Amino acid sequence: MIQRIQSLYLLLAAAAGAAALSFDLWKATLSNSTNPVYVNASSNYLLFVLYIIIILLSLATIFLFKKRKLQFRLTIFNILFGFAALAYQYYVVQQTANKLSTGGVAIVSASYLPASFLPIVIIILLFLAVRGIYKDEKLIKSLDRLR
Repeated sequence: MIQRIQSLYLLLAAAAGAAALSFDLWKATLSNSTNPVYVNASSNYLLFVLYIIIILLSLATIFLFKKRKLQFRLTIFNILFGFAALAYQYYVVQQTANKLSTGGVAIVSASYLPASFLPIVIIILLFLAVRGIYKDEKLIKSLDRLR
């Protein structure tokens, strides 16, 4: 189970999801305040749920090593959740910036923090896991032909 490379990729994807969930994603410094404004995944309910789904689905698919087709499908769905989390994360940041701007507060500087790029890492790791699952399935089919 753990000796398979796709299990390692799935475990790393779950760890990256947990890191994206716990760290701040965006920071803005306002003109009238010394305290910066942060956006994190825990402050938005839907974004929090998306990251929890990514983490749990990644961990659950590790233990489906005997059911490779189901593992393949669930990892594909997890990639879709990764894209959804990426898109929604940047939507939440944009909405926060718009709320601050329309509230009469000037944003002096704003920047994405390194944790905001973790959904891209998650998608890449899940893609590599899908590739590994596909190679395993192909190897098993070729061995079945030889019998």
